[in-house]
Amino acid sequence: MFDKTAFAGHESVHHVFDAKTGLRAIIAIHSTVRGPAAGGCRMWNYATADDAFVDALRLSEGMSYKNAMADLPLGGGKSVIWGNSKTDKTPDLFRALGRAIESLNGAYWSAEDVGVSVQDMAFAAEETKYVSGLSTGRAASGDPSPVTAKGVFLGLKAAALRAFGTDDLNGRHIAVQGVGHVGGFLCGHLANAGAKLTITDVNAEALEAVARATGARIVAPNAIYDVEADIFSPNALGAILNPDTLSRLRVKVVAGGANNQLATPDMGDRLHEQGVLYAPDYVINGGGIINVAAEISGAYDPAWVEAKVQRLVLTLGDVLDRAKSEGRATNRVADEMARKRISG
Repeated sequence: MFDKTAFAGHESVHHVFDAKTGLRAIIAIHSTVRGPAAGGCRMWNYATADDAFVDALRLSEGMSYKNAMADLPLGGGKSVIWGNSKTDKTPDLFRALGRAIESLNGAYWSAEDVGVSVQDMAFAAEETKYVSGLSTGRAASGDPSPVTAKGVFLGLKAAALRAFGTDDLNGRHIAVQGVGHVGGFLCGHLANAGAKLTITDVNAEALEAVARATGARIVAPNAIYDVEADIFSPNALGAILNPDTLSRLRVKVVAGGANNQLATPDMGDRLHEQGVLYAPDYVINGGGIINVAAEISGAYDPAWVEAKVQRLVLTLGDVLDRAKSEGRATNRVADEMARKRISG
């Protein structure tokens, strides 16, 4: 573990196995300097255990940065379940996850992420109080995806303003990768703003539903990188900005809700060199964790959430403006700002 590039000084990593339910999970806690670690639970059918491990590490570090840039009293953590979210889910599997989370005594708070639903986390909540993103309870507000999508939409407009001189999206062509919870809501915002959409996803049913609702054109998953558009919005899984895809992009802006979009930090340098404005993922997609933080506080306040999301958009603008003035990649500037906030 300590030799992996993704280790990044994690405080602790917990491997969880439950023989009765078949649960294989990893809970990674990157930092609790600002408060208890918080980050969602992802269920994915990883090719290898090492892939699951590295994903947990990268996602956990990203949550430390995300929570810091959203100015939340939370550290960074993440949990991943190794399994097929369509065939391997059971209520008892998530109850076993809940017991594992409870054993950490509040060092880590979870919520839903890719492959995990509000109902799944409700089963986990039967065994632990350290779960948010629920639809019932004193401070419950349900799926945080709509808040994430709204933040991404506002952040995308902030990036457009700097790239095109206006944040008016009417007639702008936007290529959207992933139309699940966040991507689907985002497409609704973009269509309402008059944007022309080209979309893709591995879920054909979700694609058709979004296309019907927004008039979007559908392309094959691998073809999205070749779409000539104004903005590319990745809202699926990470590491999609890599040596194989960067040379194919035909856009001026990359702004989306997916976590860990850069395969490696130097991909941000490459985007900068190509003249593509990149909105750092953990800054633009912080709306969901702001919503979760409101639940963790025990007294959900929609006005507080809205104010925090608006402040986050201003923070993104600061990152983009500073990167331009210093002639550096936006992710390098954001990383520096996040580390400073974490270190105090």
